[in-house]
Amino acid sequence: MEETSGRSKPWGGRFSEEQTPLFERLNASLPFDYVLAPHDLRGSMAHVRMLGAIGVLSGDEMATLLGGLTQLVEEVASGAVPWDIRDEDVHMAMERRLTEIVGPVGGKVHTGRSRNDQVALDTQLYLREAVHGHLLGVLGLVETLLGRAEEWRGVIVPGYTHLQRAQPVSLAHHLLAYCSMLERDAGRLLRWFEGSWMPLGAGALAGVNYPLDREMVAAELGFDTVAPNAMDAVAARDAAFEYVAVATNCALHLSRLAEELVLWSSQEFGLFALPDSWTSGSSIMPQKKNPDAAELVRGKAAGFIGRLTSLGALVKGLPLAYNKDLQEDKLYVFQTREELDLCLEAMDAMVAVLSVDREQSRRAAEGGYAQATDVADYLVERGLAFRDAHHITGRLVGHALEMHWELSQVPLADLRRLSPLFDEEYYEVVDLDRVVAAKISPGGTSPERVEEQLLGARARLAGLRRAASEVWAPPR
Repeated sequence: MEETSGRSKPWGGRFSEEQTPLFERLNASLPFDYVLAPHDLRGSMAHVRMLGAIGVLSGDEMATLLGGLTQLVEEVASGAVPWDIRDEDVHMAMERRLTEIVGPVGGKVHTGRSRNDQVALDTQLYLREAVHGHLLGVLGLVETLLGRAEEWRGVIVPGYTHLQRAQPVSLAHHLLAYCSMLERDAGRLLRWFEGSWMPLGAGALAGVNYPLDREMVAAELGFDTVAPNAMDAVAARDAAFEYVAVATNCALHLSRLAEELVLWSSQEFGLFALPDSWTSGSSIMPQKKNPDAAELVRGKAAGFIGRLTSLGALVKGLPLAYNKDLQEDKLYVFQTREELDLCLEAMDAMVAVLSVDREQSRRAAEGGYAQATDVADYLVERGLAFRDAHHITGRLVGHALEMHWELSQVPLADLRRLSPLFDEEYYEVVDLDRVVAAKISPGGTSPERVEEQLLGARARLAGLRRAASEVWAPPR
């Protein structure tokens, strides 16, 4: 973008000196807010139609302005707009180019509005599009996870606490946990729309001297609500903060899933494998196959947390109404959208091509004495208090460790020395498939409960897809 100065600003009537080039660079948001151009033009077209409807613009003026804006929409889409940093921001750039196209009548496009309410509108329109895109991405990942869960119903893996083998679970049960997390993310994205309103018509902070039909503009742009207070309309950034917060929560869920891809695909775990197309090598160690894509999704979560914190710090002490500080909010919003779209797409693609080593998963589930809780429950059924059963089972595990036995290998004579309650049924209790099948409480990992969860998740996904189609529609 050109950085020369010397041309008078559209607002420059009160000023006797030109801005210094250094201040122009500091002041300009055009280097990043140019991405709002399509939304700025949508808002301008709705505004012009409303001004025509209330008689502020003549029919000819309205037609001329709409024709120029239509041409400008095509120029923006084709990349033909000559951006100039001296325009300061996308709003002035669009107005300047519109005036070049239609002549002096182009200046009338700004009647009854301020850049303050204009940027608030553009941001809302941008966020609505971003949130809907994330929503579709989240639901796509849920769909992929559900498909893999259905495929891997019969695979048994260790369930972990403290990164120690805890109890065996089906892999479907494990993946359904991530489906639940992402469903909540989808719900948060849907609820975001409840706090999104149409701010145009607020002016700089006090309203304007025209009988604007704000409801007409809101209807054209797809808003259900008009901002009720002009000062709040231009000063509020809670919609942006809530957006970044929801996106950050989703990024943290993706990071946890990415972490398990990293861990489980290591040689130490050996449960998952990523194809070569989703891994990288080492510049010095020829044998390496690194899960860099998953590590990057995990790493990018730090940026989401940083942007959320920064946006909160940006607005925490601002007096009403608009302050130039708010120009900086776009940096956090734009990068959040770009990064979350990328992470969602990458995780979806990786889950779709992931492979599991069924035999190693079962061996790992049988190792670590993960059936111990079931042994304790077996003793409780024979009359022991749970704490006593817990103590005896702990001694059993210690003995098995000392002898390098699995629980299924401990002789009955050794078991009876620990407690006379042990009998041949013990060996059925520690059978891996029986351990998994015994978890029959709602939400558990037994095959019956997993089937219920899969059916429920499918039904909820269908409902979320319907809600996503109803909450927002792409502009035509």
